[in-house]
Amino acid sequence: MTSTLTQFSIHAVSNRYWRVTFNNPPINLVNPETILELQDIVGRIEAAPELQVVVFDSAHPDFYFARYDLARAAETPVAPGPTGLPTWIDLTTRLTRASVISIASIRGIVRGGGSEFALACDLRFASLEKALFGQPEVPAGVLPGGGAIERLPDLVGRARALEIIISGEDFDAQLAERYGWINRALPDAELDTFVDAMAQRIASFDRYAVSEAKRLLNRTTLPADRDLLETQAAFLTATQRPQVRERGLKARAKAIEVGVDFEKRLGHYLGAL
Repeated sequence: MTSTLTQFSIHAVSNRYWRVTFNNPPINLVNPETILELQDIVGRIEAAPELQVVVFDSAHPDFYFARYDLARAAETPVAPGPTGLPTWIDLTTRLTRASVISIASIRGIVRGGGSEFALACDLRFASLEKALFGQPEVPAGVLPGGGAIERLPDLVGRARALEIIISGEDFDAQLAERYGWINRALPDAELDTFVDAMAQRIASFDRYAVSEAKRLLNRTTLPADRDLLETQAAFLTATQRPQVRERGLKARAKAIEVGVDFEKRLGHYLGAL
């Protein structure tokens, strides 16, 4: 049984192609409710027998999936899902293993847990002018807990994954493409048309061929469940450290001082705390 979605809308372009749009004002923070709704959406995807491709986009022009709301880290859902894994790991691993091809169409800022959701998608395309990427957890005193540590090295290599995670800097779409973090960076005016054409193309193919190709690729490219579990446990433990609470207070004070620029240049401000 599915619940009512409040942060997402699903547009069925056809039985084979859905667009899922995230909208959590004011800046598309990922919070515990986001996680539960994404788990619901993955269940709907799995239950759609003809579905072949799903595009995840954002209703906010400046923020894709901004970041995880660390102020609510203690509320992170951990109830086992259908896989027996905690909620976030359950939904992301089910998405990566689903026969459906998932595409992140990224316009705006995507950091932290939002970036980790995009990493769990099969394909990532981004606006050259408007997309900005980051894993800001280490400067905040914690660490990525939702898959970046496991998935980034496979995409960008060990050294660049360390650079991304340890520095906590922001990366523009051009550099993210060069590193292999995303498939392509496209001019903003071309992003929607390109992604739609890609989705329509995939939706037109034989479903068995698409799903079997993904399944076979998955054999050697997916992280181990035990590693994802260990990393999430380390993240949740880190959020309870007093040093993190102290940095959180400094960050909130800076955010009040500089306003919306804090989120737009989060990597800069966290590095200066």
